[in-house]
Amino acid sequence: MLKDASKQAKKVIEETIKNTTHQLHVSEVSTIISISAGTAEVAGLSQVKMNELLTFRGGTVGMVQTLHTDRVGVVFLTNADHLKAGDRAKRTKRVLDVPVGEGLLGRVINPLGQPLDDKGPVPATETLPVERESPPIMHRAPVDTPLQTGLKAIDSFTPIGRGQRELILGDRQTGKTAIALDTIINQKNTGVICIYCAIGQRASGTARVIADLEKHGVMNNCIVVIASGDDEAGLQYIAPYAATAIGEWFMERGRDVLVIYDDLTAHARAYRQMSLLLRTPPGREAFPGDIFYIHSRLLERSTHLRPEYGGGSLTSLPIVSTEAGNISAYIPTNIISITDGQIYLSTALFQKGILPAIDTGRSVSRVGGDAQLPAYRKLVGPLKLFYSQFEELESFAKFGTQMDAATTGRLKRGQAIRAVLQQIQYAPMPVADQIAVFTATNEGLLDNVPENQMPQAQDIIIRILHHQFSGVVGAINRKEKLSDDVREKMLTEFAKGLKKLV
Repeated sequence: MLKDASKQAKKVIEETIKNTTHQLHVSEVSTIISISAGTAEVAGLSQVKMNELLTFRGGTVGMVQTLHTDRVGVVFLTNADHLKAGDRAKRTKRVLDVPVGEGLLGRVINPLGQPLDDKGPVPATETLPVERESPPIMHRAPVDTPLQTGLKAIDSFTPIGRGQRELILGDRQTGKTAIALDTIINQKNTGVICIYCAIGQRASGTARVIADLEKHGVMNNCIVVIASGDDEAGLQYIAPYAATAIGEWFMERGRDVLVIYDDLTAHARAYRQMSLLLRTPPGREAFPGDIFYIHSRLLERSTHLRPEYGGGSLTSLPIVSTEAGNISAYIPTNIISITDGQIYLSTALFQKGILPAIDTGRSVSRVGGDAQLPAYRKLVGPLKLFYSQFEELESFAKFGTQMDAATTGRLKRGQAIRAVLQQIQYAPMPVADQIAVFTATNEGLLDNVPENQMPQAQDIIIRILHHQFSGVVGAINRKEKLSDDVREKMLTEFAKGLKKLV
């Protein structure tokens, strides 16, 4: 019996050995040489990749930022206060990526894809690298479709096309984020997916933005990516790249995407902090030499793809803060040279109560005019001419000099245009309504309307448009031109409706 039991045991051992597979798990581990303020230098790791993730004690995650022969520079993406020199660093062999997909719509996440909205895990089954090459020139299509902001001052003078990069810049508290919010709200029924990326902002300000999006019913079509001012500089640095990667997933599937970076000034400062701590040689204003490149490679990813490559578009509205209206500072000039135009907000106009405080003389859109609706394009020429002449004449009128009837008429027309361009927040206007209002303005129907009654006059025009010319609204949206007969009929009815106010 002992012999049989021995044979049975031997057989079990042989089968166990036969069915057991040996697999060697190799991991590269090194140690922290030095650590300071969200960055560290790690010894060795000669095979590590740029932007590869490293893990540290307590689950802290860092990203490889600089490569040297005997060490690597790391920026931490999560809190690293508990780490010290001598602690271990382990390679993950995974380049930084972010979850993408339909499941992100309506969610608030950080740049790592972790939820911040208490709605549970993000249901994403696919990821994309945070850093991706921009589409080649041959994959890009012309910008030919407008992205309506709902703001008359932008859609008329500085129109934006889908796939364009339009900079919003101005001093603090001049309404930069308000323009971005109104643009998002105006995409409510257009199918455009909106991504709001907050970089280095106060948590209270970001919470107000999210509350506004929910209040106006557009949150389900939005994704909010947040790296607040309390987060590590590394997390703030990767935030816009993560938001762009999320948008690219939709773009490559034929969708139109709008990404707002609020703001790239804070992004540049976070990168400067990281670079100085990692001993990168400083340049102008202590920014590293590649500060231009970090923004150019980000904004070059915005484009309109040809149909065979997805046919979608990614429009970017980067926001930049200026100091004392100085648009010739280092970061503003860098980004102006990268983008396809800029919307400049003037502190002087803001203080006068002219909102949105857009300085039309300094604002420009280099490609948006090609995407503007034909019915709108016909109006813009006379509109700009009258307004530019008005701004010159107004300075002379302050001296109380005598003016002829023609000059007085131009002043009235310019004042009417300025009053029409003003708009309250959270009230974007459909493009057909804008065209109707500007058609009446160009013909002088609003010249004698008191400024305090201008909103009422616009309401009358819009009501007449929808009640008596409903077919015109569809024609405008179908990119059709307005015939002279239809235009004359509209002007006649507008004049009748405005008689009570003039």
